[in-house]
Amino acid sequence: MDQLFNRKYIVQGLFIVIALILLGKLFYIQIISDKAFSSAESNVLRKIYKYPARGAILDRNMKVIVQNEPVYDLMVTPNEVKPFDTLGLANALEITVEDVRKKLKKARAQSNYQATFFERQISVQSYARLQEIMYRFPGFRTQDRTIRHYPDSIAGQLFGYVKEVSPNDIENSEGYYKPGDFIGKSGLERSYEDFLRGEKGETRILYDAKNIAQGSYANGKYDVNAVAGDRLISSLDIRIQRLGEELMKNKVGAIVAIEPSTGEILAFVSSPGYDPNQLVGKDWGKNYMSLIANPYRPQIVRPIAGQYSPGSSFKPVDALVALQAGAIDPNTTFFCPGYYMAGNHKVKCEHVDGTINMQRGIARSCNTYFCHVFQSIITKNGMKNQRQTYANWHEQIAKWGFGQKLGIDMPFEKKGIFYQGDHYDKIYGKRWGYTTVISQAIGQGEITSTPLQMANVMAAIANRGYYLKPHLIKGIGDKNVVKKEYVVKNYVGVDAKYFPIVIDGMRDAVNSPWGTAKESQIPNIVMCGKTGTVQNPHGKNHSVFIGFAPMDNPKIAIAVIVENGGFGGSYAAPISSFMVEKYLTDTIKPRSNGYTVKAFSETNLLPALIDKTKKVKLTKLDSLNLKKADSVKRIKDSLKIKPAILKRTVATKPKLSTPLVTNKPVNNK
Repeated sequence: MDQLFNRKYIVQGLFIVIALILLGKLFYIQIISDKAFSSAESNVLRKIYKYPARGAILDRNMKVIVQNEPVYDLMVTPNEVKPFDTLGLANALEITVEDVRKKLKKARAQSNYQATFFERQISVQSYARLQEIMYRFPGFRTQDRTIRHYPDSIAGQLFGYVKEVSPNDIENSEGYYKPGDFIGKSGLERSYEDFLRGEKGETRILYDAKNIAQGSYANGKYDVNAVAGDRLISSLDIRIQRLGEELMKNKVGAIVAIEPSTGEILAFVSSPGYDPNQLVGKDWGKNYMSLIANPYRPQIVRPIAGQYSPGSSFKPVDALVALQAGAIDPNTTFFCPGYYMAGNHKVKCEHVDGTINMQRGIARSCNTYFCHVFQSIITKNGMKNQRQTYANWHEQIAKWGFGQKLGIDMPFEKKGIFYQGDHYDKIYGKRWGYTTVISQAIGQGEITSTPLQMANVMAAIANRGYYLKPHLIKGIGDKNVVKKEYVVKNYVGVDAKYFPIVIDGMRDAVNSPWGTAKESQIPNIVMCGKTGTVQNPHGKNHSVFIGFAPMDNPKIAIAVIVENGGFGGSYAAPISSFMVEKYLTDTIKPRSNGYTVKAFSETNLLPALIDKTKKVKLTKLDSLNLKKADSVKRIKDSLKIKPAILKRTVATKPKLSTPLVTNKPVNNK
């Protein structure tokens, strides 16, 4: 009896052991081993993704400026691989046999049972060779997709680039992105990723227990076709975009042009630039590191990330705010002896103008006049109330977009610096007034703005009191949808009646004999503008110009900044005039002063580099001496050269025995 009892427990024990083994095996298959994919899905039903083409981008005249090119990936499922001709595969892919072995080893390390990338973005030629011999490589298959192509090779910072997704991208995509997918990482490619990417398709292939494909599941009943991304119609005019990049060759700076009536950006030039095709394909990493290593930092999107003091281009805004506040009237005059005394601090003026009114003060860019204007604003409510009055002034200036992001449809926009009164309270306590911040009267000191903000100011003045948020995309998809925020008028808080006197002064700045931008007159077009010379503690001053044209019914507002360009009338203003004329007339007529696009394009203003190994400063690359000139005409007079031979004055880089980092910008043709 005891023997039977013991046998009972032995049998029960055997059943328990067998159950544990089965449970352990099941746990291993389902949790630990990726063979589950083979038994549960890969060997029964496998999904193969179809990648959609990204949406094309067109300019405002419907010219394609971003399109797609077909490429192919070679995928491998390691457990399906049989012995194969490694040399034949290497020759087809134009790689070495050792590369083939390394790639297969890497694929096995990722998963034996899932298809992984063996070679990305193989060429059309390699794809054609492979198709003829694919039967010789079991376990391998090709997967087609598209990559970006930029036929005009311009506006690299504007379009941005597409790159393989990161783990964070996958985690934040709510299941859309998978390893190996691509996503817009910067520029318009990033801002409009949700529209451009389209929707992936799926093909379901049935496999048997030996992992051999048996054909489409249910005759393709459950397959899903890929849906191409939405096309985008940009506001860019490719004609002036190309011209702007040509004019800014060998210079550091930016150009932004806006259509005032819509806020649509016509040109968006960041210099130095780069060919966006460099950040496409297998050489992406190498080319990106080359951009990062460039000492002139072409990766910076200067129209929205470059922060500069606006300089004298700020004066029209201050004049309008003063008129609105009643601190002055259009006939108010001040005396200019060539300087302004702010306490014991002297603010110099470039001219001795004597008694001067607002219109002439704008045309002559008189520092003295606008320091008096600022004093009148801040002391309007009495000397004891200056800090509160400054707060009111700050609020009015902020309505123009200073010190805040404008909300352009581009990532990484900067807001610039524009301090409120509490900033000065921390520094000076309660004992500060208009003389402390007098530099802001002429757009210097603790105020900075982006070129986009400067151009937007001109759009607001051109519209006589409002602007629409600047934007780069004017239509999304076949229905040309426009985002709601880009059709709303933003008012700057100045009555329309105050604009004529300021606009007359800006007209005279370009079109009168005493204007600071008189060398930038456009035949048969009345352009209004304002030059600026921005102090630069690290070298020659920056050249700035903002303007719009025509004076009546304006079609284009523009801001140009050329680092190390000297006075505003020297480089920024003539460059603006070429851009405006090209946009309005589609031609550039010969100028009476002899200026040509070619001469300005060939002028090299790149700042000098420092040989850190020798601690020797290289010869300045500026082509012109701008110490005392406030227009290119005065440059000609002082140097006794003709505009036609400007290119001969370009300095060349000295020959050194030790090679340096190149100071040539990345090709942006």
